[in-house]
Amino acid sequence: MMTRRVDHMKKFALIATIVVCGPMGLAAAPLSLPRSTPESQGVSSPGILAFVTKADQTIDAMHSVMVVRHGHVVAEGWWAPYDAAARHSLYSLSKSFTSTAVGLAVAEGKLSVDDRVLSFFPDDAPAAPSDHLKAMRISDLLRMSTGHQAEPNLGPLLPQRKASSPGNESPWTKTFLAQPVPNKPGTHFMYNTPATYMLSAIVQKTMGITVLDYLKPRLFDPLGIEDPTWGTSPQGVSLGGYGLSVRTEDLAKFGQLYLQKGKWQGTQLVPAAWIEAATARQTSNGSNPSSDWEQGYGYQFWRCRHGAFRGDGAFGQYCLVLPEQDAVIAITSSVKDMQAVLNLVWDQLLPALKPTPLAADRAAAETLERTLKALSMRPQQGSGSSGAGAKVAGTKYQFPTNDRELEAITLERDSKTDAVTLVMRSNGVDQRIACGRGEWRKGRLAFGPLAEQPAAVSGDWTDDDTYKAKIAFYETPFMATIRLKFSEGELLFDSESNVAFGPTKSPRLVGRAD
Repeated sequence: MMTRRVDHMKKFALIATIVVCGPMGLAAAPLSLPRSTPESQGVSSPGILAFVTKADQTIDAMHSVMVVRHGHVVAEGWWAPYDAAARHSLYSLSKSFTSTAVGLAVAEGKLSVDDRVLSFFPDDAPAAPSDHLKAMRISDLLRMSTGHQAEPNLGPLLPQRKASSPGNESPWTKTFLAQPVPNKPGTHFMYNTPATYMLSAIVQKTMGITVLDYLKPRLFDPLGIEDPTWGTSPQGVSLGGYGLSVRTEDLAKFGQLYLQKGKWQGTQLVPAAWIEAATARQTSNGSNPSSDWEQGYGYQFWRCRHGAFRGDGAFGQYCLVLPEQDAVIAITSSVKDMQAVLNLVWDQLLPALKPTPLAADRAAAETLERTLKALSMRPQQGSGSSGAGAKVAGTKYQFPTNDRELEAITLERDSKTDAVTLVMRSNGVDQRIACGRGEWRKGRLAFGPLAEQPAAVSGDWTDDDTYKAKIAFYETPFMATIRLKFSEGELLFDSESNVAFGPTKSPRLVGRAD
């Protein structure tokens, strides 16, 4: 057990009003942030509309956006099938929440950022730890300056259908500590997701509960963040650097808390001094004035242009805080170019934030509201009819053994509507995929490496012999597109993901009619 660090508490100027909230420690927070018209909060409705319109046209693909000004939501929209009620995978934006857990543990006197990492895991340490490893501190984990030259390989970044069983592999903490540390900790920046896992493991080792459970009464409950989920390692430790899923408005609340220096409804949830330290430039990471990835790095927060800071995650998850404009922007998306989204914010949305309230513009506000309510990712488009559909309906196409474990596909067709249901057999189990025509049809399914989860499907015939379907896993950034091309007794099966940590296209499979 670590000794309490009173000197460190003084260093962060903790005040007596910091509350460690039990389940009954605070009055229930409202589920929603207050709403307001854009103009009353000094935001131009035409400016927001220009941002949304250009995002819809040029960003592939936006999932949600929420703009908060002076603590009020002035615009919010979801691209169907994404919606306000669904949680969304945050990927590395999870890191900012893990940093918050560390800050709270520091506030309670349980940790110091000067504590050495090895002191928490003596049983997992190498037999002869290097001097650099022995010198590594919590602060080095926080600011991505561990001294590593390469990230330790801890595990997959995607939830797999076949998860490893606890105890079947080396503890991730041991793997991390076994990684060579060729550089002196604190001397250079290297983005390092396993370092955030170690922060999560340290909090759990110190507090006796996961970061998810630790934050629930201290952060999630007071902010009204309901039912957050967070993946765990085989050792039962919250993943820390990724794996958290919350709703878009939850991101906006989190950003608003940081904008308010840790105060929420009159209560100091997170020390203001920790907020200042976490969002300040702790590490230099470049000098390109046009890049939002080279403005400096804090404690699991990125510095941005225009005096802003953010948490962000793979494929376009953002919690963007603009102190100079008293604004928060929450965005979820699936993009290959994350800088393009931020460029659009600076070019289109930033100029819409004015210093004083604007005259009411009812017509513009109503146009904006209609546009936001009608947002949708484009469903699969096609000819709407098929020459092959009636012929191939009911035929089972079987595939030779393959690494995706796809055994067979059968296409079922409604003769009245021409609607299609795909029956895909994997691992000995038939999975029925009902495809909406010209719309998204929601259900649950597993696909490839992705475990069963909510999904929406849209499909249509793009040629007389070709059926194409989009599968949006709308609690994640991922969309799979599958293409079925039928010929005499044969089915060519192609699949592709919109974004991925590796190749997006899978090798073609060829099925034969049974």
